[in-house]
Amino acid sequence: MEPQPTSGTPQQAAELLRRSPWPTITVVYLSGVVAAMSFGKFASVGPAVADQLSLSLSQLGWVISAVVGVGAVVGLPAGYLVRHFGTERSLVTGLVLVAAASGAGAVAGDFTWLLAARGVEGVGYLLITIACPALIVRLAVERDRGTALSIWATFVPMGIGASTLAGGAIGSALGWRGWIGVIAVLTLVMALVVWMRLPRGPERRAAAGPVPRPEALVWPVTLAVAFCLAALVTIPVIVLLPTLLIGQHGHSAPVAGAVTSVISLLSVLGGLAVGMLLRRGTRVGVLALAGLVTVPAAWLMFGGPESPAAAQGGAAVISIVNGYLGALVFAALPMVLERLDHADVGNGVVAQAGSLGSLLGPPLFGWVATSWGFPALVPVIAVGIVAAVGVLLLVGRQVSRPRPRVG
Repeated sequence: MEPQPTSGTPQQAAELLRRSPWPTITVVYLSGVVAAMSFGKFASVGPAVADQLSLSLSQLGWVISAVVGVGAVVGLPAGYLVRHFGTERSLVTGLVLVAAASGAGAVAGDFTWLLAARGVEGVGYLLITIACPALIVRLAVERDRGTALSIWATFVPMGIGASTLAGGAIGSALGWRGWIGVIAVLTLVMALVVWMRLPRGPERRAAAGPVPRPEALVWPVTLAVAFCLAALVTIPVIVLLPTLLIGQHGHSAPVAGAVTSVISLLSVLGGLAVGMLLRRGTRVGVLALAGLVTVPAAWLMFGGPESPAAAQGGAAVISIVNGYLGALVFAALPMVLERLDHADVGNGVVAQAGSLGSLLGPPLFGWVATSWGFPALVPVIAVGIVAAVGVLLLVGRQVSRPRPRVG
């Protein structure tokens, strides 16, 4: 870590007087929400897409997961790319790519075309998810940084929830192509808003320092491992919930979908809770321990009383913990960086790890449930979450040291 100015220096006095530009931070956050809406746009129209383009369930699955697949492969290199071109330019470029890919997907005539469009969309989505938190790190003052990043961590459930709710209505009225076209236009409008709102020009852009040395990424990688493990064992719970409710508890598909949408949105509460607790001075290591409630929740959902209420209650707790741990990772990242202007590369590491966990988790859970039944998922979740919390406890010891400076 680089040395910090001593108490009472002019630099600290200026920092205390400076205020976070919350309207601009809100625009950055909404960029992520719109990107997540595009990521989840097939949730409500998937059957119609599969029927019209003659897609198998496997092919539809590839179309849905292609976006996170890109992040799982090139997250870290994309972090260096964002560092080279700048966060503002990368964010606008990412939004334009997502808009263009959505437009191309709206006129897709077969699986290959649609998959290629989703691949391009994955590149744009990755640029957005790296640039946005890096921008927030730079924009927010230190006292607000943890809160702002915790709020940022809710962008995926907010976007997917909004996309699921709006997509059903708009898709019914305009068809799936019309719905995807609406998403394309919305994303393009967001790109214009960002372009007009964010600082531009070399005089308003923070100069990037030296490229992070490999040893400077040790703690960001450690934090990313925790994020990967948490995503690996919490996200598949929500993915499998409709199957569990339909197959084990006799719910209809529409009811199971509605319940899953509501439970998915609960993860927002976890992110907001982290922001409030960090603002009150709660340590990262103490916050990490709350993740262990996932273990009894997993037993309640998969191994306890076989009732819809138990399954939904367990899933709700796990959804909240998913948002909680994700927010904790984003909020802790600036604390383990050698320099705050390494946030772009650090977020690339975290994005790649989270995408990897999100990509591998559902097939892993599906294989375990098919081979040994749903109760076998309980020890899998327990091992994964205990390991994630253990890594976060190590990170918690590290962040008790002096924090990095911006430049």
